[in-house]
Amino acid sequence: MAVHFGVAVCAPLLARWLRLRTFYVLALPPLITFIVLATELPTILAGHAITQQVTWIGTFDLRVSFSIGTLQWVLGLVVSGIGTLVLLYCRWYFASGIPVRTAAILLAFAGAMLGLVTCDDLILLYVFWELTTVFSYLLVGHNPANEANRRAAMTALVVTTVGGLAMLVGILLLGSVAGTFSLQAILSRPPSGAAVSAAVALLLVGALSKSAQLPFHFWLPGAMAAPTPVSAYLHAAAMVKAGVYLVALLAPAFATVPLWRPVLLIIGPLTMLLGGWRALRQHDIKLLLAFGTVSQLGFMITIVGIGTQEAALAGCAVLIGHALFKSALFMIVGIVDHQAGTRDLRALSGVGRQRPALAVVTILAAASMAGIPPTFGFVAKEGALGALLHLGGSAGVAVLVAIVVGSVLTVGYSLRFVWGTFATKKDTDHHIEPTRFPAPALGFWLMPAIPAVLGLLLGFVSGPTGHLLDGYAHTVPQGEPGELVLWHGLTPQLGLSALAIGLGIAIFVDRRRFAALQRTLPGLGDAGALYAKAMRGVDRAAVEITALAQRGSLPVYLGAIALVFVVFPGSALIMAADLPRSVRPFDNPAQVVVGGLIIVAVVLAGRARGRMKAILLVGVTGYGVAFLFLLHGAPDLALTQVLVETVTLIVLALVLRKLGPYFSDRPLASTRWWRLILSLGVGSVAALAGLVAASNRTAEPVSARFAKFAYEFGYGKNVVNVTLVDIRAWDTLGEISVLMVAATGVASLIFLGIRQPVSRPRRRPVEPGEEHTTWLRGQHSLSPYSRSVVFEVMTRLLFPVMILCSLYLLFTGHNAPGGGFAAGLITGLALAVRYLAGGAGELVEAAPVDAGKVLGLGLVVSVLSAVAPMPFGGRILESYAVDLHLGVLGDVHLVTSMFFDIGVYLVVVGVMLDLIRSLGAGVDRQTLEASRS
Repeated sequence: MAVHFGVAVCAPLLARWLRLRTFYVLALPPLITFIVLATELPTILAGHAITQQVTWIGTFDLRVSFSIGTLQWVLGLVVSGIGTLVLLYCRWYFASGIPVRTAAILLAFAGAMLGLVTCDDLILLYVFWELTTVFSYLLVGHNPANEANRRAAMTALVVTTVGGLAMLVGILLLGSVAGTFSLQAILSRPPSGAAVSAAVALLLVGALSKSAQLPFHFWLPGAMAAPTPVSAYLHAAAMVKAGVYLVALLAPAFATVPLWRPVLLIIGPLTMLLGGWRALRQHDIKLLLAFGTVSQLGFMITIVGIGTQEAALAGCAVLIGHALFKSALFMIVGIVDHQAGTRDLRALSGVGRQRPALAVVTILAAASMAGIPPTFGFVAKEGALGALLHLGGSAGVAVLVAIVVGSVLTVGYSLRFVWGTFATKKDTDHHIEPTRFPAPALGFWLMPAIPAVLGLLLGFVSGPTGHLLDGYAHTVPQGEPGELVLWHGLTPQLGLSALAIGLGIAIFVDRRRFAALQRTLPGLGDAGALYAKAMRGVDRAAVEITALAQRGSLPVYLGAIALVFVVFPGSALIMAADLPRSVRPFDNPAQVVVGGLIIVAVVLAGRARGRMKAILLVGVTGYGVAFLFLLHGAPDLALTQVLVETVTLIVLALVLRKLGPYFSDRPLASTRWWRLILSLGVGSVAALAGLVAASNRTAEPVSARFAKFAYEFGYGKNVVNVTLVDIRAWDTLGEISVLMVAATGVASLIFLGIRQPVSRPRRRPVEPGEEHTTWLRGQHSLSPYSRSVVFEVMTRLLFPVMILCSLYLLFTGHNAPGGGFAAGLITGLALAVRYLAGGAGELVEAAPVDAGKVLGLGLVVSVLSAVAPMPFGGRILESYAVDLHLGVLGDVHLVTSMFFDIGVYLVVVGVMLDLIRSLGAGVDRQTLEASRS
């Protein structure tokens, strides 16, 4: 799997070097997987499972577990074998130019599908399940400029994701009841009860939506907007098999759950009938195969859902046969479309005479699909009919009748496909001349020929194939063993097969009358229209609710949030609060003084009408909080709070330039009293929550041992900084990623697009006799009326000092107050000072680099420093200490986590540079352009 994803990432580079030969390299990972799985045949025949566990997070005992039994082995061979053929087939299909993105995602999809069918953990299965959904969305929507691709991709994503979310709830419920998420443990000791029935029902929703079962079937034909190789793999051999695999996996343990058989034995046959009915109406041979796939998936779901040994064996055989013939047929459709330029069977004529070899390959694959002896499709269908005959009861008879009727339709659309693609049609107005169908390359038609011929050969070795599949069948406790043989004798299932073939031929021969019958029921099974209507309803409801709730008033939004906070958490705290018996009001009198100043500033800020006055007063509260941190013995927090408050004041001051000096020119409204009451309520609930939390601690604080761990494992004395870059470095990595997103969002709002390129402004030439000395290099970009010589002089003196202070805090922050975050803020403030003193030109002189590159570099440095220990046997984000003795320069205690901190520093500098350049220089540029216009 790692090789699949790794090669997929390298696909763009490979395409640049190898062009179309890239597909040979992309086909290697699935080919190697196929070979490795094939070498495990003795293990599978012996009835053993291949297991592997990789420790993920050892502290929490989280492991990535895989287990390959007979079922997983078969699916692994299907996924890797068909994947190899499809990727090689792409070499000729995309001869006009390699779509690198599609090729890379297709290989990544193969890796995700391989993980799905081999993982031994329900949570991991869900991860791979959703990866296949996302990759399928990207592959179907490969051409975002095409509306059909966008619509089909979105439909597939919505339908399968809804099913996946239901499945996730079922997974969590089942894992909670079983006490484990291990599939082997759950299947070996299946739990029972009402909760298990609900969990299994939710899992079936996910399986049915993924495998395009009624009423979710409509997304699969729409997904045929994807390139044909994608359809041949995702929608014939891989993705749609995920739901069948899940049902087959769970059937041995949960086939007796009350909801299991009624759901599957009703939905499966109905889907088979509906898919076959719709297939016989199609003129596009690719859509014909798509509805045929829906029909065949209904057949597979029915068989594997029965939950007996005979049905399990037959279901596994049907799954193999379908993968072979349907992948071959889809690839043949690609050849026809590529060579003839059309997929409309009304415009195809005489292709079989021109390309007899291709016609023979198609006939072999279609015969297997129709269940014609001696193909493996016939053997598998015989086994399935035998399992249905032994099901018994009125329900069993009804299911058997539906499957036989579905088989009749299957024979009909199989003949329609072969006739429509290769026959010479005398009643058509469009004949394809030999020159209109050039001979495909040998490799082009050899790829579909391989699975088509295998579908024939497996029919002659069905006995050994059945013995191989017995390993899965024997995991089912119900029913009697079955067998796969080409000739059972004169049995009822043989008679049913002959009946289906005969009636299917009759439908094809009298296709005009059958088409007239279908025209009397034009909307049968058209769930896509219902889906579109439902989505329009959702959109309309969203618009109405948005118009009601989103009033465009920030005070209304904040007021609603605050009111909910006061009413719900506040009432819960009042009813269930366990308040402390005594509260220490303060530790020293200075805290009282600072608290009083904060209260006064808050009251004055609430009464202020001027924007700048209010901002400065709010800043006083922030500096007061920093002082309280200092009084509590937390200089690092105090330093960070002061820097953050200063940055906030500068950013708000830059924003205020585009706003009026006052909040409102009107007198203060009476509603301010309601806002005052609500504010007091929010403050009271927050204070009450703090008291309750402090008085209800039942365990030792997690931070109690931070000081010890910070020194022993993080090799630093500054607990705060070591926590950020070592103990909780994952949190920090996520936070700097959020900072990048926030900075990009601000820049896009100001620049309405990409960031403006950074370039040094041209300097005005110095006139003869004019002074050459300037305090700031970019001050010429400011109007002479906006300059302040005193400010420029102080900036010239302060800037290098601030940069030195920031570097000092960066390199000493592991053992003293400071760190990358604080250092980055100081550097950002230094850049802000340069901008305020000399304008946009001075900012470019100070930092002639794109902010986005600084942000990206910072994140790359942090990530690389996080994974650097792994090649040397360490863990992600593990720190090492290096003590250097530099003689007269003294001893240096260097910790590798400092490199992570450097990344944090660069990200913060990039954010500050982005804010100043967008809210400062960007607004300046817009103002200047507006004044000129």
